[in-house]
Amino acid sequence: MPCDKRRKKVSDLLEGYGRRVQYSVFECVLSSSKYEELRERLRERVKLEEDNVRFYPLSGHTLGQVETWGVGPSVTELPGSVII
Repeated sequence: MPCDKRRKKVSDLLEGYGRRVQYSVFECVLSSSKYEELRERLRERVKLEEDNVRFYPLSGHTLGQVETWGVGPSVTELPGSVII
């Protein structure tokens, strides 16, 4: 995201829905309605011609295959979780 002010607004928004696991990686365990809410709120802040946002949804099956190395909590939530 080229604009630091916009990047800060996006990261603040994402921290309200989940936790930061790296500088620009957030894990958010969300219900379907919260996921849609987040997407709508992100659309208001992101400039698609300049920015890049990726969503990697995990199913209950693949969530159990997530490996976490090193310090920090692991992701352990219900199926339908969404990691952003």
